Amino acid sequence: QVELVESGGGLVQSGGSLRLSCAASGFTLDRYGIGWFRQAPGKEREGISCISASDGTTNYADSVKGRFTISRDNAKNKVYLQMNSLKPEDTAVYYCATDLVRYCTGSYPVANYEYRGQGTQVTVSS
Repeated sequence: QVELVESGGGLVQSGGSLRLSCAASGFTLDRYGIGWFRQAPGKEREGISCISASDGTTNYADSVKGRFTISRDNAKNKVYLQMNSLKPEDTAVYYCATDLVRYCTGSYPVANYEYRGQGTQVTVSS
């Protein structure tokens, strides 16, 4: 059974940092591309970033490029999203997700996946 569990969300002031973690069970995470997307109340789901399995190729949404960094620790079966210089508009529920394919879909992050976690809330105060 594929399971993804996010952690690391919370309340932070504008300009602060958070690191989100995505733990996988039921499959070996390093064989597949893993993505992050977010959804804020009243807004459309937004793809944030993705990291491919084979060569670690990454992509980022324009809204987070230069501030967020995706990485993976295969030994721990985890993927991380380091978020720096956070802004109030980054407030959302963040999800990690996968389609159980090796590569990320396209060169820009997508927001729809077959499997996703339960999400973790990130709130950035001004």
